Amino acid sequence: MRKALRWLLALAVLIGTVSTAGAATAAQPEAISGTKSSTSTTSTASSDIKDRLLAIPGMSLIQEKPYTGYRYFVLDYTQPIDHRRPSKGTFQQRITVLHKDVSRPTVFFTSGYFVNTNPSRSEPTRIVDGNQVSLEYRFFTPSRPEPADWSKLDIWQAASDQHRVFKALKPIYAKKWLSTGGSKGGMTATYYERFYPRDMDGVVAYVAPNDVVNNEDSAYDRFFARVGTKECRDRLNAVQREALVRREPLEKKYAEYAVAEGSTFDTIGSLDKAYEATVLDYVWGFWQYSLLADCESIPADAKNATDDDIWTSIDTIIGFSAYTDQGLEPYTPYYYQAGTQLGAPTIKFPHIEKKYIRYGYQPPRNFVPRDISMRFQPQAMRDVDNWVKNRARHMLFVNGQNDPWSAEPFRLGKGAKDSYVFTAPGLNHGAKVESLVPEQKALATARILEWAGVASTAVRSNPSVAKPLATYDARLDKRNIEREPTLRP
Repeated sequence: MRKALRWLLALAVLIGTVSTAGAATAAQPEAISGTKSSTSTTSTASSDIKDRLLAIPGMSLIQEKPYTGYRYFVLDYTQPIDHRRPSKGTFQQRITVLHKDVSRPTVFFTSGYFVNTNPSRSEPTRIVDGNQVSLEYRFFTPSRPEPADWSKLDIWQAASDQHRVFKALKPIYAKKWLSTGGSKGGMTATYYERFYPRDMDGVVAYVAPNDVVNNEDSAYDRFFARVGTKECRDRLNAVQREALVRREPLEKKYAEYAVAEGSTFDTIGSLDKAYEATVLDYVWGFWQYSLLADCESIPADAKNATDDDIWTSIDTIIGFSAYTDQGLEPYTPYYYQAGTQLGAPTIKFPHIEKKYIRYGYQPPRNFVPRDISMRFQPQAMRDVDNWVKNRARHMLFVNGQNDPWSAEPFRLGKGAKDSYVFTAPGLNHGAKVESLVPEQKALATARILEWAGVASTAVRSNPSVAKPLATYDARLDKRNIEREPTLRP
């Protein structure tokens, strides 16, 4: 996202109970609105993949886009608003299918936000040379019920969306399946595995934060005290402090900006709150999306820098559109989840005198319209964390050494089997398997190939020779780390 810091984890499980989750895991998708169940036998009268996809009850075509070596479809799929009560209404959820061949494994990708409707390929998809199914997260426009019952936005309902899509497509893509995603997408893949552990054959979760105890965020303070170099930290801290010292002239500039852009501040409450929130995201946003070498772009002498220099640096790293109504509205589903299940980080600012900080890190509640009710469920993340530690199977977590969100990572316990947590040295929120040290890179690649059922005999006997099966494609494999305004995973 574009400078995302804030409300990292709002996954509050509709957490029924362990027995409820287990029952849901075993259950087949229910029929909706008089249509056949999505697990009904798909018509095989035609061998054309488009015909087979569109024969799935509830599936409709939005667009097919050509791409050499693949078929690419943007689709709508009918989902129940409430998977516990499927007769109580439906909505259309966007999915995309990058089809290579039904004889290849399939990777289930989600960003945890919107779906990209242009052909793209996640790293695991390239590694296994497979198909890719991508799903838009419920309640992100246009995959939002109307009217929206926000109580139906939680991690269990979202996992159940994935489960229904998987059950619908599995008769077509019958080989092994892996799930993946980065940041909130990595969180999403993890929650899906927790609730439906029999669906996927492996999970690759990138830079997925794990806010187990929402009110205990000292790990982030320790991270910011030692990340990078002292010189870089001092530069960033000085610019952030100076932006608050010069609050009056820079807020005047912000007001002019808001008028020119037609920006308003009804949700957060005032331009003053929006200004401070943007400035306090600055250091986090830098480390999330930049590398140590990028410190050269930060003003070296903040006290003697011009107002424009300070403004430009903050705007480049975070973006002053972040906490406007217009910047917040598309991400209401994220902030809602952060304030009900996922949790949100709060950090200290020892380099800034208290007199300059009026609000501190504001809670997700401040970024969600007041007519949407919210109640935090502290058991949600604890449940997932406990499950990963004790029940993880075929799970790989890839973190970035200099990524703030990786300061509170998933950890494995004695009960985890064939699962791994690796950290890419010097990397930010864009860490991936390719950026791991050679030994870990080879092992991770080998395990992904094995979980997908496409590891060669040579790889099985010697993981060090493991390599992606598909050739790199600059257009298809370019990973765009979404840089959205505000602090989001």
